[in-house]
Amino acid sequence: MDEKEKMLAGEIYDANYDQQLIKERYIVKDKCFKYNNIEPSKLEERKELMKQIIGKTGKEFLIEQPFICDYGYNIEIGENFYSNHNLVILDANKVKFGDNVFIAPNCGFYTAGHPLDSETRNKGLEYAKPIKVGNNVWIGGNVVVVPGVTIGDNVVIGAGSVVIKDIPSNSVAVGNPCRVIKNLNK
Repeated sequence: MDEKEKMLAGEIYDANYDQQLIKERYIVKDKCFKYNNIEPSKLEERKELMKQIIGKTGKEFLIEQPFICDYGYNIEIGENFYSNHNLVILDANKVKFGDNVFIAPNCGFYTAGHPLDSETRNKGLEYAKPIKVGNNVWIGGNVVVVPGVTIGDNVVIGAGSVVIKDIPSNSVAVGNPCRVIKNLNK
């Protein structure tokens, strides 16, 4: 397996010296730089460039500037997706957002993690686990979602939360670490 295959399989891989991965990151980071410097009022131009950055989009979406990601092709957004300013997606593995997802400013979705063993970590090795966000989800400002987390449908994540484990559908979850405080089932 090459490093990209290891990355997508969730295994330990080397992102710092693999030339293919480095090249892919620079290509998308150049596109993100261009996106972040388009005049905000040029919505169609922004939308067309974002379709070149992200692997799959719905028809209707808006991602406010600035936006940063690692690869782009591992990101999928559904219909009626909105993200406010300063969204960071470290997409070394799949990051999938359902329909009607609203993300407040300064949020991060990080599929990449590092080994706890310092010897392995110091070699620059890392792993990546997918993140999935369901339909009809509202994520408050300054939320961090870590590798391997699934957030269900009809969920509200409170501002400032650090989501380290799965959040079930139909719930309100807050805190660090994020935990369910309310069930939204009728």
